[in-house]
Amino acid sequence: MKINGSTKLYGIIGWPVKHSLSPTFQASFLEQQQINAVYLPFAVEPDMLPKAMEGLRALGVEGFNVTVPHKESVFRMVSPDGDAGIIGAVNTVRRTPGGWEATNTDWRGFVAVIDGLAVAVAGKSALLFGAGGTARAVLHALAVLKLNSVYVCNRNPDRLAAFVEAGRRNYPDMDIHAVAWEQEAVTRACGEAILLVNTTSLGLEPGQHFPFELGGEGVAIDAVYKPDGNTAFCRAAQPARNSVDGLPMLIAQGAESFAWWHGCARPALIGTLRNIEMSLGRDPLALPGWQAS
Repeated sequence: MKINGSTKLYGIIGWPVKHSLSPTFQASFLEQQQINAVYLPFAVEPDMLPKAMEGLRALGVEGFNVTVPHKESVFRMVSPDGDAGIIGAVNTVRRTPGGWEATNTDWRGFVAVIDGLAVAVAGKSALLFGAGGTARAVLHALAVLKLNSVYVCNRNPDRLAAFVEAGRRNYPDMDIHAVAWEQEAVTRACGEAILLVNTTSLGLEPGQHFPFELGGEGVAIDAVYKPDGNTAFCRAAQPARNSVDGLPMLIAQGAESFAWWHGCARPALIGTLRNIEMSLGRDPLALPGWQAS
């Protein structure tokens, strides 16, 4: 794609952001659709976020993704849609004549991973680790997927209590329970849950282990990824559960963002996933539900 005076600008803001894979697959999406645009990473320190938001608009940026630690802060600076309003965090923003409007495609990306794993979760239970912006997006997805109950485990008891209270208010048809940050309570919840989800950063540091043993049967999804796919959460859930790291969710939410920006169908997921896996030198994940996507 040639850059000229009509080339539009998209990007991603975060701190840090240089490790992001989003520019790689977003560039692939743009090429597939023959859209005259580029997608760049913008490293934005938290205390510079208000100025960065003004600068992005002044420079004519058409849209951008939002990653940690800005998802909840940007939410307060934009006009969120209905889903994002319930979640309380945004990850996708686009320009309008009246200002920035935003949505949250993290929850759609999570639903896409469930579809890819071809696992039936409606009417069943999940155990969710974390209580931040990504956890709220996953909880929204679990409600859309019509799970019967969700157990939530988080290190900070006050943050956990607030998360559970908000969840019960927003999703009255789903039972939401707080789980103590201790092995015995986690073991009991694992026995009930067909689905385990991690939205914390625990285990990402070299040599760090996930703090709990994870048993039971079903699947486990880590919302964060490592280049080799071998997160501590995935290791803790194996071999009892089919486990995937956050790479499929990352690609799926990015594809949803792309479709929202450009008013087109969601780009194909499996081909993009395989290309990224090849570039990272990792084995292909088994996502049978994506084969026809």
